[in-house]
Amino acid sequence: MPPDDPNPGKPAVVSHGPMADELGFHLRCAQLAAFKHFAHAVGAVEGITPGLYGMLQAIDNNPGLSQSALAVAMDVDRSSIVKVVDRLEGKGLIVRDASPTDRRRYRLHMTATGARALRRIQDAVIRQDRVFSARLDDTERATLIALLTRLYRPDSETPTARAGIGAES
Repeated sequence: MPPDDPNPGKPAVVSHGPMADELGFHLRCAQLAAFKHFAHAVGAVEGITPGLYGMLQAIDNNPGLSQSALAVAMDVDRSSIVKVVDRLEGKGLIVRDASPTDRRRYRLHMTATGARALRRIQDAVIRQDRVFSARLDDTERATLIALLTRLYRPDSETPTARAGIGAES
C-alpha cells in the first residue's frame, strides 16, 4: 500500500526510472507541455486544437489539396479525415469541391472567413509559441528545432534511414 501523500494538492515527485534517460520520454513530456500551453493560450480562445491548426495551414498553403493528401500529410487515418473536414467546413473555415478530373476526389480550399480566422489564430499561435519557448534564447530555439527536425526527417546518410527505420512503405 503506498504511503499517504505528505503534500496533497502539490504535484507528486515520482521516479521514472530508466525512462528519465530516454529521449522519447522527454519528447513526449515536452509535447504534452506544448499542447497544454496551446490549449490554454489559443484553444480556449479560438476553439481549435494544434491538429486542426496544422490542417488549416496545410489547406491554406496548398489550395486544392485533396482530402486524401491532407490525411497523408497530417498522418491521419484516411477514414477519419472526413470528420475533420466536416468540422472545418461546418465552422465555415473551408469548402470542398469535386475535382474536375476525378469526381471521387474532393479538393479543399479556405473560405474568406477561414483565411481571416487563420491569420488571427496564427498570430495567437506565434505569440504563445514565443511565450512557451521563452526559457530558450533565439540560438537555442533554432538549434532545438534543427535537432528535432533531424529526428523526424532523417536523410539518407543517417543510420536509421540506412536501416530502413521510419521509411515509408
